Amino acid sequence: MFDLLKRYRTALLACCLAFAALLLYSAQLRNRQETALFYKVILQITAPLQNLIDSSVESLANGWEHYLWLVDTEAENRQLLEANSRLKAELARLEEVRLANQRLRKLLDFKEKVALPVLPAQVVAEDASSWFRTVVIDKGSKDGLREGLPVVVAEGVVGRTLQVSPYQSRVLLITDASSAVAVLVQSSRSRGICRGEGEQLTLDYALRREEINPGDQVVTSGTGGIFPKGLPVGRVSANYQASYGLFQTVKVEPAVDFSRLEEVLVLLREER
Repeated sequence: MFDLLKRYRTALLACCLAFAALLLYSAQLRNRQETALFYKVILQITAPLQNLIDSSVESLANGWEHYLWLVDTEAENRQLLEANSRLKAELARLEEVRLANQRLRKLLDFKEKVALPVLPAQVVAEDASSWFRTVVIDKGSKDGLREGLPVVVAEGVVGRTLQVSPYQSRVLLITDASSAVAVLVQSSRSRGICRGEGEQLTLDYALRREEINPGDQVVTSGTGGIFPKGLPVGRVSANYQASYGLFQTVKVEPAVDFSRLEEVLVLLREER
């Protein structure tokens, strides 16, 4: 402490003298109507020091106010970010509800067109392997399901129930290689069998003489005892006619986007 005072004693002495001079000048100024030359000189000498003190005090005050403003702003920004996150989550939830309502409305409209009792179900799992194309729904024998029931959505045919447990069922998709659906081409009334090829379908037994073009609608024919007549299966994506043979090769794009499958309807047909 004493070393510090010794080091800056000249500056401290000058500040003390200047401060004393300002006090003396202020006291004399109250009793004089005119300022003497001595006081004018003192005022001229001490004016820079006074300005420095005033500016330092003002800078400190402004810095403190700015610090308090930054603290308040940071807290306000944190509150706004939290509120923004909550609103985004709520918007995402509401958007999901809107999309679900949209899908359910389509299923409800489709239900009114089908002259069969239906059971809505939720897709809870899908087969991740490349060997089978199946999904699992959250309805089973306790809900009246059994093997071989058609499963559909508003866009068209999904598949049929393959394995049924009390509370869940496995559905074989029409894109599975072991799946076969009796169909007909709406424009030409050509009949055939749609079989799964993983992502697409192939229409077997379409005669070469039948006029089938890309874009033609393919629907269930009603034969086979599983799917009722007129359900959309897909559209012709391509067809090829070899130089020989009885049948032509027809590729069909499924009507259902199986990668976005969430809710389905199971058609409850009477057991024979």
